[in-house]
Amino acid sequence: MKAYLYIKQILDYICSAVLIVILSPILLLLAAAVKLDSKGPVLFRQKRIGKDHVEFNILKFRTMRTDTPSDMPTHLFRDSESFITSTGRFLRKSSLDELPQLFNILQGQMSFIGPRPALWNQYDLIQSREDQAAKTGISANSVKPGITGWAQVNGRDELPIDIKADFDGFYAKNISFSLDLKILFMTVASVLTSKGVSEGGPRP
Repeated sequence: MKAYLYIKQILDYICSAVLIVILSPILLLLAAAVKLDSKGPVLFRQKRIGKDHVEFNILKFRTMRTDTPSDMPTHLFRDSESFITSTGRFLRKSSLDELPQLFNILQGQMSFIGPRPALWNQYDLIQSREDQAAKTGISANSVKPGITGWAQVNGRDELPIDIKADFDGFYAKNISFSLDLKILFMTVASVLTSKGVSEGGPRP
């Protein structure tokens, strides 16, 4: 596993840099759409928990109004739909709001594939991952977080916290090229069908 993790890190750097260059026209187009649709910054920054509990700011295209409560999962809002912008609705459904995380990968804060990074105050998920580690011997919190992961392709927004932690723990224990490749293909299929996506649901 250690050899693969080293190779994976190199691939993350190379692929993120190449994709940023290739997708730069699309990134600029989406940035313009966000800016024209509503007042506020193009990018949304939010404190997340990375590998070994190291905090970092995750990057996304802003999909909600600037008066949206910060550091709170959207499923806890009284009316989350009212905060989502028109462009944001499209970005969230297509998962294009996640594209700026290519820069997080380039900085070594994230990987393409891994457990989704928990919010800094999402104590239930963080603790559930630690509780799950008692069964597998390894915590999902000790693995570099990803844009997509095993939990995301097995339910995404629909999963309760404990089940999500179980999927994250399974991935942490069984990281391999074949598993990552499987997750990659399943992610493409999920995005194309919007499977497991709740428009106003949790997007951790």
